[in-house]
Amino acid sequence: MTSHMSFVQSNWLQTRLHDLVPGGAHTYARGSDQYPEFMAPILVRGNGCRVWDADGNEFIEYGMGLRAVTLGHAYPPVVEAVRAAIANGVSFSRPTVHELDAAEDFLRLVPGADMVKFAKNGSDVTTAAVKLARAATGRTKIAICDQPFFSTDDWFIGHTPMASGIPEAVTRDTVRFAYNDLPSLAEVLADNDIACVVMEAATASAEPQPGYLEGVRELCDRTGTLLVFDEMITGFRWSAGGAQEVYGVTPDLSCWGKAMGNGFPLSALAGRRAFMELGGLRTDGDRVFLLSTTHGPETASLAAFRAVAQAYTSEDPIGRMERAGELLADGVTTAAAELGLSAHVQVVGRPSCLVFVTRDAQLVPSQAFRALFLQELLRGGVLGQSFVTSAAHSDSDVEKTVDAASAALHVYRQAIDRESVDGLLEGRPVAPAIRGSAYPRRLRRRG
Repeated sequence: MTSHMSFVQSNWLQTRLHDLVPGGAHTYARGSDQYPEFMAPILVRGNGCRVWDADGNEFIEYGMGLRAVTLGHAYPPVVEAVRAAIANGVSFSRPTVHELDAAEDFLRLVPGADMVKFAKNGSDVTTAAVKLARAATGRTKIAICDQPFFSTDDWFIGHTPMASGIPEAVTRDTVRFAYNDLPSLAEVLADNDIACVVMEAATASAEPQPGYLEGVRELCDRTGTLLVFDEMITGFRWSAGGAQEVYGVTPDLSCWGKAMGNGFPLSALAGRRAFMELGGLRTDGDRVFLLSTTHGPETASLAAFRAVAQAYTSEDPIGRMERAGELLADGVTTAAAELGLSAHVQVVGRPSCLVFVTRDAQLVPSQAFRALFLQELLRGGVLGQSFVTSAAHSDSDVEKTVDAASAALHVYRQAIDRESVDGLLEGRPVAPAIRGSAYPRRLRRRG
């Protein structure tokens, strides 16, 4: 790995992507505005925790497909299972045995759920949970925790800075409450008009206080409100059974995705039979159009999931992720302390789901300083908007990452001493993925 890297081919490809794809990527979090300007690698392949871009640069990757890859890229048992499945067809006009086998595997891992339905996108299953809760309760309002992201659909996005195109009539039915604040939730539920509470049991930077989740469960039971856990990130990263298994609180419905297929597209809505059956053929009430997806049960992703489930049953991928995370956090924290940057650059979160915080000379969170840190990590052969590990990150990979972070921190120290990134950061700072304007990374149209 070398600090002398070319991004000529990646930059050309990124420009072409902006010509053909709004935002230049199919996920806002993958956008070029999330990386240093002119240093946004366009990837061509990956193996384990390594990826290679169109210019031939090699990186140790963190974030791993927006937390979707826990076992490593091209993990052989997953690849082999998918290859065997697709050799016999991918999509049919009737259910396949893969659907039954995958459902049985899933429900063995998530004992708090009675039934499961597979889909492709996390947003789809979260919105299905909201629809199901409305049907079950006869209520329309939704209470969402003050956490980063739940869905691309109107009921959630209408409460973000990117609310353009969403009617106010839709957004008024969604209300917010604060995490780890039971009085905040109690106030929201006081009128008994909330269909469901949607929340993550924990996040990369926030653990539930003792008794908090139990209190949420009790408030929902008392008010007849369904409790929905978003397990997109916590599922297969906190444990195979998700955060609900770790904290011992069972939701009515839970929503899964990301690491289920080690990168293959798969999501799931799981929950109690009494509610899930409302979308089936064994109900006397009005049926809920729950989930009906052409590609939800395709054999490739279900085979990938079954291989993932087997790995979590026979191996300890979470233990390996956590070991890598602990070594990485210790190494970067020590390097920052040696340069007097302990308050400026911090690694926080669960060892299997680490993020880094970047602050300026006044200790204010800074996108410009974040861009500088990302830039220098890239020059050291590390690609990552976070320090989220996978089971494929070895001690050697972590050691090389700490070396790259240490070199980046030396440049960061210069910027702190100058109280500015000027002369050190090439191009404009990165910007939040969900924001109301294209600025500060607005691009000119070509031609």
